Order: sequence, then structure tokens, then C-alpha cells
Amino acid sequence: MEQMELRSPTLTSAVRPVTPQQRAAKAAHTGGKPTLEFAGRVPYDVYTHASTLHQLQQPLSDDPGEMSFLMVTQIMELYFGLTRYELLQAQAMIRADQVWDALAPLRRAGLHLEALNAAWRGLRWMTPADFNRFRDLLGEASGFQSAMYRQLEFLLGLRDPALIRPFRRHPDVYDELRETLAVPSLWDDVVALLARHGFDVPAEVLDRDVSVEHETHPQIESAWVAIYADNAPDNHLRMLGEALTEVADQFGEWRWQHVKAVQRTMGAKVGSGGSAGLAWLQRSMARVVFPELWSARTSM
Repeated sequence: MEQMELRSPTLTSAVRPVTPQQRAAKAAHTGGKPTLEFAGRVPYDVYTHASTLHQLQQPLSDDPGEMSFLMVTQIMELYFGLTRYELLQAQAMIRADQVWDALAPLRRAGLHLEALNAAWRGLRWMTPADFNRFRDLLGEASGFQSAMYRQLEFLLGLRDPALIRPFRRHPDVYDELRETLAVPSLWDDVVALLARHGFDVPAEVLDRDVSVEHETHPQIESAWVAIYADNAPDNHLRMLGEALTEVADQFGEWRWQHVKAVQRTMGAKVGSGGSAGLAWLQRSMARVVFPELWSARTSM
């Protein structure tokens, strides 16, 4: 699974660990000056692969604005992957009933999404004329085709099996997306957690087909109303609700920023990937992440 690549030994085996004692001894020997000579590659590049990252920008035109568009898009892809990584950690802890431990990766995910949202600022300069200078060169390439974004959406519970069809000729990607659809979403696991904590969760909710999108259920709403009514400082489920709310809020903000960016650069033109563009994005906003956390607020 790609989320485990961050822990691959090939990423770190070329970096020689240094203990605090060794670091202090070297600083004393050099008078506190930074190391300027290395036997091999610069350790920073060995660890971050920065030289590789900076070779991945291959614009299709000489228009300087395209570099902004391309790099911001790549930054967003990295944040999709990072946010998913954190949410998978939280999901595993929730499945193991480690609610307190799940709060840290959820809070990190919220902050990563906040940074992801800030990336849109790098494209606010773009007018339709600016985008049109290189848009045709993109052909049918569209953010709609981001496999990592689909992974993040599916993990958050926004599930539409039809959306994996563009990847059928990419077996590895396609199989990973199918695998994600075949297992519970983060929200499914939260609902199962509520059942384990004694809340009345109907069997049809717990045993439903997880490959399709969860629908709001009044008994899940009632559970969250009861959870939020308990103001005890050790109410970890309430803390979980707020951490999940922040994730949902920040993800919703990214989707809204996407709508505004399309309005700014394309208006209501047809999308590059063949969708209705702005209209498609506006309709998608009606699909809510962690729906009962929001609908329950009416009764709180």
C-alpha cells in the first residue's frame, strides 16, 4: 500500500543516524560552524529527494504562469497523500478503540488541510486569459482524474464506485481504489465505535454495503447529541467529534475554494476532463463529509 512508502527503509538507509552526543562533539570540534564537506551526496537531499522533486515540473508551454499552476497542483497532490496518511493512522486507532490516541493524527490532518487550502492563494492571480494561454495544451487532463484525491474522498466517506472507471487501464491504481471502496470509510469506523460504546446503532447501518455512500440516520444524530451533552473533561468521544468536525470543515473549505478558483479562471465553461465544470463542482458540494456531525447540531 502506498501509505506505507513513507516508512520504506530505502528512504532512510543512506542517511547515517547521528546521536545528540556525536552532534555536540562535532559542533565543539568545528566551533559551531555548519558542515560543508560530505563524503557522498548532501544528506538533506538523500533524505528529502529535493533534487528529484525539483525535476518533476515539466510545463508544456513557455508561459510563466503555467509553472505556478503546475507546481501548486503538485503541492496539492502531496497534501492529499499526507492528509490520507494521517487519517489512516486515526482510522486504525479508532478500530482499536484508542480514541484518545486518534485525536493527534486527526488534528494533524486538519492542519494539513488548512495548509492545502492556503495553496489556492498561489493561483488567485489567474484570470481566464491567463489560463487560456496554456489550457488547451492540457488536453483532457483534469484534477477530476486525481487518484489520490479519490482515495481521500473515499476514506472520508464520499463514495461513488463509478469514479474509479478512469483508472481501469492503470491496474495498480485501479486495484487500490477498489480496495479502498471494499473496506469501511473512516466515518463507518466511527459509527461502529459508537455502537461499541453502547449507542443504539441500527444493524442496517452497521451491516450496509460500505462501497456506497453513507446516508444520514436519525439514531446516529441522536448519539452525537447525547455525546455533546456530556461536558465532562474526559469525554473523549466529544473530543473526537470536534477533531472530525475540523477535518470535515477544512475539507469542505478546500472544495469551496476549488469552486471559486474555477469561477475565477473558467466561469461556466466545460471542464477539461469532460465534466460540466463549475456545475459539477457545485452539485458535489451537497455531499457532506461526516453528515450526522452537522445535522445533529440542530438538536444540540
